[in-house]
Amino acid sequence: MTLVSNDPSWWPLINASLIASYFAVVVCVGIMYDWVLTFGQEVELIWRQRWSLMTFLYLGVRYVGIAYVVIVMLVDVPTISTTDAVSRIVYTAVYWTADVVDVILGVIMITRLHAMYQRSRKVLIYLVVIFVAIRIANAVIAATITMHVAGEEFILSGTYQCMVAYPGDLLLLVSISWILAAVWEVIALCLAVWIAVKHFRELRQHSTRVFWLSLASRSVYSLRCSQRT
Repeated sequence: MTLVSNDPSWWPLINASLIASYFAVVVCVGIMYDWVLTFGQEVELIWRQRWSLMTFLYLGVRYVGIAYVVIVMLVDVPTISTTDAVSRIVYTAVYWTADVVDVILGVIMITRLHAMYQRSRKVLIYLVVIFVAIRIANAVIAATITMHVAGEEFILSGTYQCMVAYPGDLLLLVSISWILAAVWEVIALCLAVWIAVKHFRELRQHSTRVFWLSLASRSVYSLRCSQRT
């Protein structure tokens, strides 16, 4: 049911919504502008090259991300009217689009970490098990939330607001979903930092060893030259 109100108590919410819509439009325009500028290079360097798993992942993140930004902009702009049913559909689309992007980014992260750890099978299994467990849990949570969430259109002082209500313990499920996603990000970050630090230490030890070997060879060479003279 659409709520129509001209109550001044809603004005802070309206102002906040207007400010958020400005940022949403700017972000959307910036992303579309970048896409137009780089589309020629994308066709040349990606579309016309040999396709691989990373090609599909890159294009998936790029275009699903663009769709996500456009949908969010349409939702945030308060001059665009949406019915209650459309509000719920849009919320569901935004929620699942973000989930799909997270899955693609997770696969990319696993691939990169697997390469950084010299294609270690143990690291790959460890990452895949954790990632799949977290994604299954988040998928169940997302399905539960989108099934029970309620979307409603508010017309406040001539502006259109898409309100989402979380009945019961849905907010707790949202928090759990964020926590699980954060756990995965922390694990991936720690593994990346660990292998990077290890690599820099090895490079430092190698450079130190080369320095001392070079110094020793120069000393031997100088000693031989002095003996000849």
